Amino acid sequence: MTEFLELESQDAVRMPLNVIPGTKSAAAQCMIPISAIYTPLKPLSTNPLLPYAPLRCRSCRSLLNPFCIVDFSPPTNKIWICCFCLNRNHFPQHYQAISATNLPAELFPQYTTIEYQSGLVLDKAAPAQGSVPVYLFVLDTCLIEEEIGYLKNALLQVLGMLPGNCLVGLITFGTYVHVHELGFGQISKVYVFKGSKEVTKDQVLEQMGFFVNKPKPATGVIAGARDGLSQESISRFLLPASECEFTLNSILEELQKDPWPVPADQRAARCTGTALSVAAHLLGLCVPGSGARIMAFLGGPATEGPGSIVSKSLSEPIRSHKDLDKDAAPYFHKAAKFYEGISKQLVHQGHVLDVFACALDQVGLAELKVAIERSGGFVVLAESFGHSIFKDSLKHVFHSGEHDLALSSNGILEISCSKDIKIQGIIGPCASLEKKGPVCSETVLGQGHTTAWKMCGLDATTSLCVIFEIAKKESSDVVAQSANNQYYFQFVTYYQHSSGQMRLRSTTLSRRWVAGPGSVQDIISGFDQETAAVVMARQLSFKMETEADFDPIRWLDKTLIHICSRFGDYQKESPSSFSLSPRLSIFPQFIYHLRRSQFVQVFNNSPDETAFFRMILNRENVANSVVMIQPSLISYSFHSTPEPALLDVAAIAADRILLLDSYFTIVVFHGSTVAQWRKDGYHELEEHKVFAELLQAPRDDADAIIRERFPVPRLVICDQYGSQARFLLAKLNPSATYNSDSQLVPGGDIIFTDDVSFEVFLEHLQRLAVQ
Repeated sequence: MTEFLELESQDAVRMPLNVIPGTKSAAAQCMIPISAIYTPLKPLSTNPLLPYAPLRCRSCRSLLNPFCIVDFSPPTNKIWICCFCLNRNHFPQHYQAISATNLPAELFPQYTTIEYQSGLVLDKAAPAQGSVPVYLFVLDTCLIEEEIGYLKNALLQVLGMLPGNCLVGLITFGTYVHVHELGFGQISKVYVFKGSKEVTKDQVLEQMGFFVNKPKPATGVIAGARDGLSQESISRFLLPASECEFTLNSILEELQKDPWPVPADQRAARCTGTALSVAAHLLGLCVPGSGARIMAFLGGPATEGPGSIVSKSLSEPIRSHKDLDKDAAPYFHKAAKFYEGISKQLVHQGHVLDVFACALDQVGLAELKVAIERSGGFVVLAESFGHSIFKDSLKHVFHSGEHDLALSSNGILEISCSKDIKIQGIIGPCASLEKKGPVCSETVLGQGHTTAWKMCGLDATTSLCVIFEIAKKESSDVVAQSANNQYYFQFVTYYQHSSGQMRLRSTTLSRRWVAGPGSVQDIISGFDQETAAVVMARQLSFKMETEADFDPIRWLDKTLIHICSRFGDYQKESPSSFSLSPRLSIFPQFIYHLRRSQFVQVFNNSPDETAFFRMILNRENVANSVVMIQPSLISYSFHSTPEPALLDVAAIAADRILLLDSYFTIVVFHGSTVAQWRKDGYHELEEHKVFAELLQAPRDDADAIIRERFPVPRLVICDQYGSQARFLLAKLNPSATYNSDSQLVPGGDIIFTDDVSFEVFLEHLQRLAVQ
């Protein structure tokens, strides 16, 4: 994998196929789509920052890059030829001093990724205003007193971490929506909206007195100080943190449970949809185009007004996966449609929705997913506002220094590629800008039919999966073009850096294509099995949500059998002769664990949990996504230093400690003997110092993982045969089960399951692949 990791450290891109099939039919036979997982803002070691604007091709608008051919011979008007459309472009006057020995930075062969910083707006498409971050807190008050206390304490801690110049606003909601006027510090002043009705932008303008002192403009859009709103009316609701800290603290300290009575047989009336709608309107009126975030803290299901997911009656259960499959969830489609409308509004305004869902019940993440994902927001799921998952994740958002999220805003991604490649779409946290072009494919996967996407919010780990398609190419064309067998891709990201500057990052890639007999070995040589597994997982999650009657297990199995038939070495009808190149040898293992993962097995998970898992999968890079698919297991014992262990029940031993990282959960599992020694207090005795160190080592490693991960994972510390050991056993390969013949190792364990083990899965795979 090292060469693929090196490519990622240079350009923040990983592709499952690094040698690309040259024809449409050959690409279809690979089963894995031609795709790239790109992390636009990944910090790179070789990424110079240039203080001027980039040069663009006159014809296709792609940027000057190291793959362009440059003609230095004319004494004036030197020329560069675009590698995408082969158009000839003249260099401007200030480039006339360049030569083969005096190149500008963007032509250095090692600078395939480069960043431009300019005081000017880099392009008309990039937003010009709003360099100060804006946070609008939207708090649910239909909580028990204890939960309100936890939420208040967490927010009061965070307010002290906010930069003094950032703008802050506050909305609380229960049966009604309360917008707090922070600019009126003498007495708390609140504007109230009825939760059961949909609220329009005009109603917000009128009811909140934006035009009390001056007449409202008769025509035109009212959005921000530029378009008719006075700065003083904006600063009534959005104030710099340094100016409103006292007012905010006072409001939060006095915050109480929603006062409206709730009958014993009913749920609280919670108007989540109306509150989010008012928040979106308020930001659209006051700070359009700025890096603003709505941070919603939800403690239960929406039951009132638009966006409700269940009725108030407790006798009606909240929708489950079974209800969604049978189309027996009466509120689901209406709520999802409402939140889709909010997502379009947020994308248009350039604003982000983040959700902190802390409840034992569902809050409606499955419906909210479209608005969170398209606006580039993040999501945190916990059982309580007092849980460390919530408190530590919230601090992580505002923490600056090491493991900083580096929140950026107003991103626009544009993609150019060679004429024989078309773009099918992107699966990830972005929204289509519907900018059609000749490189758009007819078939769509994800956000398609466009060459430009909006990312209202993005950070250092936000990763997009771009899916391409090889355009029709006859074998005669292949022969004619074999002299230049390179495909080119260019990703151009405009964004507002966390410092407030507008920047542009350009990444240009070149990949070799092959065609004809003998090309299979070349394709195998460039196969990145980790990335292939992640692309399959994103594709699968997307299909499960958008295609009716889609069978994920059958689709995965058919794809894997085709890949093994195409790329394996075997004699026909002889399973024992089957073997895979080391480039593909772990791929069946990834697919086996993907079949058993929370992305496919929705039984025992609520629709909210499944939506949460998929949103995280769709935004994380390859390394993190692989851990979600196939968790990592490390073994600690007296006999050796910590070492990776097989993700198998055979890894359990009485005198071992195991550390499982499944991304969402980290498990420290003590074997039965270790657990007994710990209970007997041996680690507290001076002569057993080595045992104390053994107990501490996995805890230290778990803490190191927790410190750098967002959202913060759940930490489970358990013992063999204990009730919480299920968190480990559920992820292990069941090579020893209650009905298997294998002899149990002393101190080992078995798994009570009817799942097939990886060995049986592999036998079936080999038998089917060689037919």
